[in-house]
Amino acid sequence: MSVSAPHRTAEVPRSRPALADRPAAPRPRRSLPALRVLGPADREVLWLYLLTRVGIWTTAGAVGWLFPADGDSHRPASLLTPWQRWDWTFYFRIAKDGYFPDATGPWTAGWDNREAFLPGFPLVLRAVHTVVPSWAASGALISFVAGGVAVLALARIARDRLGDEEAGGRAVTFLLVSPCAVFLAAGYTEALFLALALPAWLAAQRRNWAAASVLTCLACSVRVTGLFLAAALALHFLLTARTRTAWRGAPWLFLPALPPLLHSWYLHAWTGDWMAWKHSQERGWYREFHLPWEAWSHTWTAAFGHTQPTGYALMWQAELLAMVTGVVLLAVLVRGRRWPEALYIALTLWALGTSYWYTSVPRSTLLWWPLWIALAGWSLRRPRVRSAYLYVAGPLCTTVAITFLTGRWAG
Repeated sequence: MSVSAPHRTAEVPRSRPALADRPAAPRPRRSLPALRVLGPADREVLWLYLLTRVGIWTTAGAVGWLFPADGDSHRPASLLTPWQRWDWTFYFRIAKDGYFPDATGPWTAGWDNREAFLPGFPLVLRAVHTVVPSWAASGALISFVAGGVAVLALARIARDRLGDEEAGGRAVTFLLVSPCAVFLAAGYTEALFLALALPAWLAAQRRNWAAASVLTCLACSVRVTGLFLAAALALHFLLTARTRTAWRGAPWLFLPALPPLLHSWYLHAWTGDWMAWKHSQERGWYREFHLPWEAWSHTWTAAFGHTQPTGYALMWQAELLAMVTGVVLLAVLVRGRRWPEALYIALTLWALGTSYWYTSVPRSTLLWWPLWIALAGWSLRRPRVRSAYLYVAGPLCTTVAITFLTGRWAG
């Protein structure tokens, strides 16, 4: 005999509370768009970047006080004065007056060979100057903003490549404390190029070929190194495109050739020479073609042959060391079958290593993002690597910064 459960009558509330009387659910607190995009690791990288900017600009201020152009001056130079040197004068003249002001050019005595420089940075400089009255401040602002974008992209590439959240901060540290890091703060092209090239490479890793090609196209208007990036991008596409849908992105890869072609066409219209940019480099910077071992020999003689003042000899020694570093990096990339990055480094080394002698190789290391990622990976396996690097590179970074800001830089 079974007993059924007692029947319960459902209780009906006498009155249902009105919607307005119900307690409102807490609204999610809205954050700023930048904070939604940037994670904690990104914000840590930006904090590190800001700290190093403070250090570099503090050094620049100290240089103005301690090493004035006029030793008898009772007033320090402007904070921006030490930055207006060397390549900056070319970018400033192009942005202000164009490439051939008042119909002057290579046919004019005392010509400065400014057509050797691509128009990307001067165009951005002129645009920013419409808002910022000071040309020097405009250049510094461009590099400051571009540098922030660059370190964020580098950190994300490192994290994706090494699979470690700490890798991004390490790669950025190695870059920002590298011996020639001062050029990332100057009104030069390095920061702007990295701000375009590194997001381009990040987009390529995520198979966004349209974005990668557009950013590489813009990078090609800033530095000729952009063409080497375009070659690496194309090789990366060939190695990863597996489907017919993926191959639909192939036409984008031709876009980066546009800026160099337009620049050559523009220079030809004025000079009648399609290779005017190359010939201007040969006239002004001895960049005529030489076999690699000839370039090494000429640089070695300048570095150790007692033919140059000691300061210049030290510069040539730094050129040799940077070239050796590049060759070792290339070997590491080839061994790891990182073919696109290896192609980028190989083309860069070929361009730098086939002039009469090496010029600006240490500065070019700033653009070797595989180097900073490789060091980050090495330091994760060998913690002492980062400490050793900071102890050695830190003083070198300060020395190069002071040398540049006092006007004694020759590279």
